[in-house]
Amino acid sequence: MKTKKLVMAALLGALAAILMVLDFNVPFVPMFIKFDFSDFPVLIGGFVFGPLTGVLIAFLKIVLNLLFKPTTTMFVGEASNFLLSVCYMGVACLYYRKHRTKKGAVIGMVLATVATSLFAIASNLLVMFPMYAKLFGMSTEAIIGMFSKINPLVKDMTTMVIASLVPFNLCKYGVISLITFISYKKIEVILKKYSN
Repeated sequence: MKTKKLVMAALLGALAAILMVLDFNVPFVPMFIKFDFSDFPVLIGGFVFGPLTGVLIAFLKIVLNLLFKPTTTMFVGEASNFLLSVCYMGVACLYYRKHRTKKGAVIGMVLATVATSLFAIASNLLVMFPMYAKLFGMSTEAIIGMFSKINPLVKDMTTMVIASLVPFNLCKYGVISLITFISYKKIEVILKKYSN
């Protein structure tokens, strides 16, 4: 990787880490699930420099975030954030690389939003929630209880996914896709200018 490109990736990673620190809670999900805009620089970096650079930016984001703010989830939240970042950026970038038009970018981001939301369901139910429960000495019922206190529609794992996880992820990645669509071309010009 060229030095200038590496510097741009590091700057985007630092920006993503700052945005990750500025996370916030949203209704209908427990406090350990946070909304942040840190995937915006990851996606921009992937679009401009390619998916491998996007993975590097996502990794830097997690490492730098841990320097700013220690983990409260025994690294389960950080691992989940990294995997979802890579999934979202990867799907959008791989599609966009073959269809480099505004329409291609939109389709890529829509596909990425849906794919990441589906991946989040599988990863959370099969890996992240069980790992979180084990590390904190909780049962699956206790996790469902955390969701049901905030969202009365949650009664079991199925309703937890439908009423909480799916809307949260569709909203998060939909908003990030919209911000990227509005700002990408202007940012691309700047990044390419300073990386060439």
